[in-house]
Amino acid sequence: MSGNIYLIPNTLGDTAPEDVIPAGVIKTLHNLNHFIVEDIRNARRFLVKTAYPHKIDDIVFFELNKHTPVADIPGLVLPCEKGIDMGIISEAGVPAVADPGALVVEIAHKRGIRVIPLTGPSSILMALMASGLNGQNFAFKGYLPVDKKDLASALKDMEARSKRENQTQIFIETPYRNMRLYEEILKVCQPATQLCIAKNLTTEGESVEVKSIEKWRKTKADLDKQPAVFLIQA
Repeated sequence: MSGNIYLIPNTLGDTAPEDVIPAGVIKTLHNLNHFIVEDIRNARRFLVKTAYPHKIDDIVFFELNKHTPVADIPGLVLPCEKGIDMGIISEAGVPAVADPGALVVEIAHKRGIRVIPLTGPSSILMALMASGLNGQNFAFKGYLPVDKKDLASALKDMEARSKRENQTQIFIETPYRNMRLYEEILKVCQPATQLCIAKNLTTEGESVEVKSIEKWRKTKADLDKQPAVFLIQA
């Protein structure tokens, strides 16, 4: 019988795990010693913060990130096929959403390995919850194009779809490019379009602001190097 793969949420920032992750999830985490992670150092820090009861040096880590050869990814689930339970830990928030862990989940399903999602903070859903925008019809667009022309086109397309379908559009960016994205949103989108910026969720610096593009143009947001989720509704 194969082992299970548990999808283990991480904190979104410098927050105590017990404040945002249920005790039952931490208990499950503490029963595992095989993990698939983006960065081993980050995963070690997270485990220590949860008061992981076993020797960190005895843990088996498999890295899955942009440097992982595609041909190596199927081999990451080999322990599961031998009956060992494994955990996938995201860098922040929930695994497999805007996260490479989805590649392992896909393989697990194809091989008949049970995948068990565990409760924890999701910046995307938390931002939607706090935005007041349409939570009945929404789309997560992930990371938008870096090229300025393509970015402008993507923003216009999202705004048009939002207006046509009454659909909230949700997207994210690497923190150091947040200001660039913010400025392009203000330049491209229509004055009446609503923009929500949810930053530093679950941390002391948490902020969720919703204004029309017209009103945002009269203010100056400080988003540089701060994790944020963007939502628009036309």
